[in-house]
Amino acid sequence: MTDTHTCMTAKDFTSNQEPKWCPGCGDFMVLQQLKNAMAELCLKTEEVVVVSGIGCSSRLPYYINTYGVHGIHGRAMAMASGLKAARPDLSVWVGTGDGDALSIGGNHYIHTVRRNLDLNVVLFNNEIYGLTKGQYSPTSKVGLRTVTSPNGVVDHPINTIALTLGAGGTFVARVMDRDGKMMKEIFKRAHNHKGTSIVEIYQNCPIFNDGAFGPFSDKERKDDTTLYLEQGQPLVFGANGSKGIRLDGFKPTVIDLEASGVSKDDLWIHDENDLIKANILSRFFDDPNSTGEFLPRPFGIFYVEDRFTYEAALDAQIDKAQEKGEGTLEELLAGNSTWTIN
Repeated sequence: MTDTHTCMTAKDFTSNQEPKWCPGCGDFMVLQQLKNAMAELCLKTEEVVVVSGIGCSSRLPYYINTYGVHGIHGRAMAMASGLKAARPDLSVWVGTGDGDALSIGGNHYIHTVRRNLDLNVVLFNNEIYGLTKGQYSPTSKVGLRTVTSPNGVVDHPINTIALTLGAGGTFVARVMDRDGKMMKEIFKRAHNHKGTSIVEIYQNCPIFNDGAFGPFSDKERKDDTTLYLEQGQPLVFGANGSKGIRLDGFKPTVIDLEASGVSKDDLWIHDENDLIKANILSRFFDDPNSTGEFLPRPFGIFYVEDRFTYEAALDAQIDKAQEKGEGTLEELLAGNSTWTIN
């Protein structure tokens, strides 16, 4: 039978609920690019589920015309894991924030990543708790003054990319909320990857942490503060590509291409399948306002690995067990080791 399915449009993925976010919030762009990506992937609304926890980002299921679950704080990835294990045929997306995923949900985050279920995780990072009115989050910068840190944050912030790689992530990416085109393409790559895809989005909160990512989005500064990763291409940044990154052993150094005469061919070439280099890139986490040598913040796909998924291994294990035929509860409880007591 021929599949006559016609691809849907982004409008088909738009629900009848009006998005309730503040004017200027980066969440609007994420929502639109998610719908665009789903349409271009030719997904059907009935085969997609959006799962969320608690937070501004976690309103996502209401605004996409698919199945959805608005869960409890920090448990989005746990619920999505159970859903994917039971229904591996569904395209499961997780909408979560830096507080929801990395604070109360931090344990679930780590173990979901290492298990590698085929989930698409969209992590909205605005470095603040927005829904609960401006408390500092696990990713807030040191010194940030908030209602819960009136004298400035003293916690060292979580580096999401480094944490994800350390937990065994198989698809790790970062994008700015303003870069809609790049975001859409990364969402499509994330969906096509078989395994847990983590897409961290630097998302501006105009009310409680406005301008947190200004150094990476301001026209006057972003050429020198951002580094766009392209597979097989040299790491080049700066106005007109005037600067590059070269490895001195395992130490990355900034090269002025115009002054040094170094060729782009001699620079670090990005390989998204190289875990060691991905870990080095994840540590490009300097404060752009600090003095001294500054390594630009990378955006794009850091790392991709082809590894078996949890649900596939689970299904194979169940199929293997069922080859033995129907068993009994007594046999299951007894296992392979029994003792006879005289």
